[in-house]
Amino acid sequence: MIGTIKTLTDRGFGFIAREGEAKDLFFHSKDLVGVTFDELRVGDSVSFEIGESDKGPNAVQVTRQ
Repeated sequence: MIGTIKTLTDRGFGFIAREGEAKDLFFHSKDLVGVTFDELRVGDSVSFEIGESDKGPNAVQVTRQ
């Protein structure tokens, strides 16, 4: 899937806006591939897969486009 970084926090996580979806998707810095959390910027395009956590769906295998 493709999305855009919508929010980044100083605690190592953020949210991805998905095209055609109303709800943003949570991601954690441990789920990044090929990029560090500090290199990401709001507005960056990313690809990802959807995983499941105890709190619901989240983005995994997040890579910057």
